[in-house]
Amino acid sequence: MDSVRTRPRRSVGEAGIRGRLTRRRDVADLVAEAGGGQLRRTMGLTQLTLLSVGATLGTGIFVVLGQAVPEAGPAVVFSFVLAGLTALFSALSYAELAGMIPGAGSSYSYTYATLGELAAWVCGWCLVLEYGVSVAAVAVGWGQYVNELLELTAGWTLPASLAAPPGAGGVLNIPAAAIVALAMMVLLRGSRQSAVVNAVMVAVKVAALALFCAVAFTAFRAGNFQPLFPLGMAGVSAGAASLFFSYIGFDAASTAGEEAKNPQRDLPRAILLSLGLITALYCAVAVAAVGAMPWQRFAGTEATLSEVLVHSVGGGDLWPVLLSIGAVVATTSVVLAVQYGQTRVLFSMARDGLVPPLFAKVHARTGVPRANIVIVSAFVMVLAALVPLGALADATSIGTLFAFALVNGAVLILRRRSPGAPRSFRVPLAPLTCTLGALCCGYVMWGLGAATWTAFGLWMAAGMAVYAFYGIRHSRLGRDAPQKESTE
Repeated sequence: MDSVRTRPRRSVGEAGIRGRLTRRRDVADLVAEAGGGQLRRTMGLTQLTLLSVGATLGTGIFVVLGQAVPEAGPAVVFSFVLAGLTALFSALSYAELAGMIPGAGSSYSYTYATLGELAAWVCGWCLVLEYGVSVAAVAVGWGQYVNELLELTAGWTLPASLAAPPGAGGVLNIPAAAIVALAMMVLLRGSRQSAVVNAVMVAVKVAALALFCAVAFTAFRAGNFQPLFPLGMAGVSAGAASLFFSYIGFDAASTAGEEAKNPQRDLPRAILLSLGLITALYCAVAVAAVGAMPWQRFAGTEATLSEVLVHSVGGGDLWPVLLSIGAVVATTSVVLAVQYGQTRVLFSMARDGLVPPLFAKVHARTGVPRANIVIVSAFVMVLAALVPLGALADATSIGTLFAFALVNGAVLILRRRSPGAPRSFRVPLAPLTCTLGALCCGYVMWGLGAATWTAFGLWMAAGMAVYAFYGIRHSRLGRDAPQKESTE
């Protein structure tokens, strides 16, 4: 049953275009809708935490590290800290809002309740960029480690024409498309089965990174950190902009709000626990990697951690093989978890009428939006097969940072509009913390290149066209004459 209360429809002239663009979902309605949703509640704190870790810990540390070290030098450790602080401020805001509005829409739903429909659409469109494009980027990294593993174990690799996209020396990236298809098959079986598979893969990749640190520290050379800031603070900022991709996904637990057993209690905990674990691992891996191999040699590396072990640590191929296996499993886990998040955001947007209702149709037996999963997977497969990793990673980062900035603002707005609403977690030192979170997002966005900003502008222009020709006309609030279309 539709949980949005109705009243007689206003005329377009009475409501005005401003009223249509700023109409908001009521927080109580969002909570009630989540409580009576079609999705099945099967996830506890452990599964939610592992979902966030699974969505985050992967290509960013296994592959993108090789792009960030040449930008920052040994100070890449500080780049991780800067990117981590940016993520932490936003994680605190996510934790408060996830406890208040435990739905499937993540920051899209939070923005709908605070800034209105147009801002919610912009946020949702950014999440499509974040989740959809990041899955493609991770899939490309997966293909690189598969080739590394094949070379180490069998002495051959897939031909470049079938293992790289146009612009990177190939024609089609078949392995990248294949892993997206495999994740689709797992997701179609249901959220409980997906959570079990994800938990196993998270355990494997955490063990792989711990193994890397243990082995790389045997070749540690303190001289590799001299000078510590060869490229200055500008290098640290540029490295943080690239490495922010490594933190994308910690918010995945918030997309599982309607499948969590106790969302108000467990969602905030899962978000903060996962980010803490990830940051500690990243800093340890960065110190071990730079300590084992001079930072100048990172340029041009793809399967970065494996190459550190090959060129700097003895023991033959044993350690690189084990690490490559862990990297393949790690990136598989990210593809699975982030692809899950993408489908749940579109599910929420479709329920609100902003995208076609097909994305909100849940299969009776499996309890998952099957058509949604298939369509999203097909789109991501095309991206993964045709677009290089670097362009995908930067595009993902800018969309995510924009969405995170909106989430920080949403906390402040809800503190003013709904000060007495139940909150299972409160951001400490707000509004200072939220303001710093938004400013950090803007600072890291500024470090991205002009080509990334151009691509982001084109993406947002396409999104506004979709909203103008479809979303605003089919909006559930507009169709059912929303109960609260205030714009105060």
